[in-house]
Amino acid sequence: MAPRSSSASNRHADERQGDERNAGDRYAGFRVTPWVHHLGRFVDRHRDLWIKLGEGETRLRADDIADTAIDKPIFVSGLARSGTTILLEVLAKHPTVACHRYKDYPFLFTPFLWNRFLGFVPERQNIAVERSHADGIAVSPDSPEAFEEVLWMAFFKDLHDPAVCNVLDGETSNPDFEGFYADHIRKLLRVRGRARYLAKANYNVTRLEYLLKVFPEARFVLPLRAPVGQIASLAKQHRLFCEGERRHPRALDHMRRIGHFEFGLDRRPVNVGDGAMPAVLAAWEKGDEVEGWARYWASLHGFLADRLAANPALAAAVKVVRFEDLCSKPFEVLREVCDHCRLPNSAHLVAEAAELMRMPSYYRPDFTEKQLLQIDRYTADVARRFGYADAVGV
Repeated sequence: MAPRSSSASNRHADERQGDERNAGDRYAGFRVTPWVHHLGRFVDRHRDLWIKLGEGETRLRADDIADTAIDKPIFVSGLARSGTTILLEVLAKHPTVACHRYKDYPFLFTPFLWNRFLGFVPERQNIAVERSHADGIAVSPDSPEAFEEVLWMAFFKDLHDPAVCNVLDGETSNPDFEGFYADHIRKLLRVRGRARYLAKANYNVTRLEYLLKVFPEARFVLPLRAPVGQIASLAKQHRLFCEGERRHPRALDHMRRIGHFEFGLDRRPVNVGDGAMPAVLAAWEKGDEVEGWARYWASLHGFLADRLAANPALAAAVKVVRFEDLCSKPFEVLREVCDHCRLPNSAHLVAEAAELMRMPSYYRPDFTEKQLLQIDRYTADVARRFGYADAVGV
């Protein structure tokens, strides 16, 4: 999705410009600065130490967070390229909301300490630059970003092993994580001076019931996209990330450390335990990207449809947002999202964001007739469960 040009955000500029750049500029966004690389590696290699430091910080600041309640946390989760980032950016503009930002990395475990340090660093002009996805979204150190996966990976093993089921459900119990996570949210709220926590975490699609058990008042926003458009975008991003990581190997290490496995040289699909994963991986192994993505789309969204149908409490907590609806009637959809998230006084925010949205124009799916039939074969039944007429869309 791309908004019309805006001096306020400079986001979602026409991505044709990205395709016209020379190769050197095209992959510049994959460069990882030495300090981010080395400090990120240090934190990643010593997770247990940073958990202890985070716990120590919590004890030291116990009085500061004693009265900080976790009120209806908001989680934006979905398969990549479905609108998760734009929804995060819209919701993050609400004055009551706090979320992770680019500048929080790599010291996420100690938000009080790290933000205190940042307070002593001379402020520089934060110039937004296009992110590595080459999708027209410009980001700065203050932009909202998905980073909480770093915390999940520190407490749960095999979260990103496609050979095993990655689902965390209502029966899951990890008291150490649950206490640390709740304290972390309280500290972030206190640091930001806000009342509501917001997280974009795509992998939470397989943890919705676990999160609902931990936070019974949680609100979930689940964007999804018709298979043809989403598979085209996923395949495009995968090619981009593979080449970017080849040219800048530190980018691959960085993606692994922050838990970003959606595409790139270390692509790891989410295993929902339905037996589909061997066929997904086999398709990609033989070079059939379309079949692999189609099977994966159907597996993940079929799992979500099943859980929403089986769990009324979860269904009530989840707002499904179809990408196509978000682009074609953004005012209505964003108003519904804010209402679902219990975010009052959102009219100005919704109007401003809705004015900027439109369908992407920088690329078009170029599948062959055979590939379109292939996508429809694997995805159409699941797509209809979310109101799509077929794999193409509404």
